[in-house]
Amino acid sequence: MQDFDVVIIGGGPIGIACGLEAKKQGLTYVIIEKGPIVNSLFNYPINMQFFSSSEKLEIDDIPFISKEAKPKRNEALEYYRRIVTSNQLNIHLFEKVLDAEQKAASFNIKTDKDTYKAKNVIVATGFYDLPNKIHVPGEDLPKVSHYYKDPHFYASQKLAVVGASNSAIDAALECWRKGAEVTLIIRGPEVGQRVKYWVRPDIVNRIEEGSIKAYYNATVKEITESEIVVNTPQGEVTLANDFVLALTGYMPNFDFLEKLGIQLSEDGKRLPTYDPETMETNVPGLFLAGVICGGMETHKWFIENSRIHAPIIMKAIKQKNGLGR
Repeated sequence: MQDFDVVIIGGGPIGIACGLEAKKQGLTYVIIEKGPIVNSLFNYPINMQFFSSSEKLEIDDIPFISKEAKPKRNEALEYYRRIVTSNQLNIHLFEKVLDAEQKAASFNIKTDKDTYKAKNVIVATGFYDLPNKIHVPGEDLPKVSHYYKDPHFYASQKLAVVGASNSAIDAALECWRKGAEVTLIIRGPEVGQRVKYWVRPDIVNRIEEGSIKAYYNATVKEITESEIVVNTPQGEVTLANDFVLALTGYMPNFDFLEKLGIQLSEDGKRLPTYDPETMETNVPGLFLAGVICGGMETHKWFIENSRIHAPIIMKAIKQKNGLGR
């Protein structure tokens, strides 16, 4: 069994930042990631452009140079990959953590490939793995997806996009521009206010001119092989349909957090318990970093405002355990 000062669960930007800081502070560490480097970013839409500018996505003061002020997915993949390889970070890829059991003053971390021992564990797993389901008949049909990758796939198809956030609006516009017949199904009265400011006028204009049909204050009732049934204020509407993109957001793996013993709030937000001064949870030696700190409020924490978690955590670990340099 390998023994470390810190095991970092999650190899996204914040997990990488924690690894960099651990190395800088002379702590022994390993990052365990169930997919490739920055797995969530890899699974973003192929043409996605970040809301944040490149300097706000930087970690450890390593410059992020992009062609435009707001970088695209491929540039972010290159940036974070180069950080991992250039700094020779100890990262184990395509390895899934199954459990982290606390025994005395340390943890036993079990994965699908190995077992590790660590004095401290950092959970930096984000929230992109579990989609918010819409819970309607037909949601499990092969034509329905909660993830969007490439607009070419939907060319010349009747596509329903469920949602009004950045992911839904980007998908609707890109697919329409590649020749899809797009219908937006929006639960609220308008396109989401947090949609990127340079994108929102575009979708509003496309809706107003009739290029993209939008149903507001609407919900999906049922999905069939060839149709989608929508509840609208004017009554039930049945539309011919080839594919459905249900882009209604994602959530952290709360079952995993609870399995680790982390207490979650019971107000619907499911906020995990932690000390913002140290990022340590109610479980001694177990820390949180990144967007997972926001529970269901997934819009509160981003790379740009949670990259500070890495130095906070490593400082707390050194003070608590007397480790490192």
